[in-house]
Amino acid sequence: MVANLARAWSVRFIEPIARLLQRAGLTPNAVTVLGFTLTAAVAVVVATGQFLTAGLLLIVTLGADALDGTLARLTGNVTRFGGFLDSTLDRWAEVALYGALVWHFLRVDQDTAVLLAVAAMAASLLVSYTRARAEGAGLQCKEGLFTRFERLAILIAGLIFNLVVPALWIIAVLAGLTAVQRIWVTWLADRQT
Repeated sequence: MVANLARAWSVRFIEPIARLLQRAGLTPNAVTVLGFTLTAAVAVVVATGQFLTAGLLLIVTLGADALDGTLARLTGNVTRFGGFLDSTLDRWAEVALYGALVWHFLRVDQDTAVLLAVAAMAASLLVSYTRARAEGAGLQCKEGLFTRFERLAILIAGLIFNLVVPALWIIAVLAGLTAVQRIWVTWLADRQT
């Protein structure tokens, strides 16, 4: 998966920053909340239609998103609540970004783009929900063609290159397929138990 390759490649950059945050006394949960707050601020930029600026800022917030988990591992402060908070705020951040696109496209009377933003938001949430529900049932479900990292990478590219509508098509379709893939994987896992 692309997300795993990106994590492996970026660890040499993320870990020194996480150590700096550790020395500054920040907790992993504080970094999680800070990352969400930054992404919510970027959503405001998206809503104003400043797509290039928003895309560039999202690159920074995507990097910041990896810091909380790294900091938790470095400090030995990995908790179930921390994982829950991180996952929950990640969903809220996605909703903020897609909601900002809905707002923008409503303002400029682009009905198809509004529907695509809603579809991308719904499909993205379903990807996360299928995994959470499978794990709640005691089944592993980490597989997925189009995880949050890939969705954000496509959204960032769409914002930077002013191709938001094609990016939303890609996200809506591939995230929808990923949710179906996870249903299939969970069904197979249940049959093997």
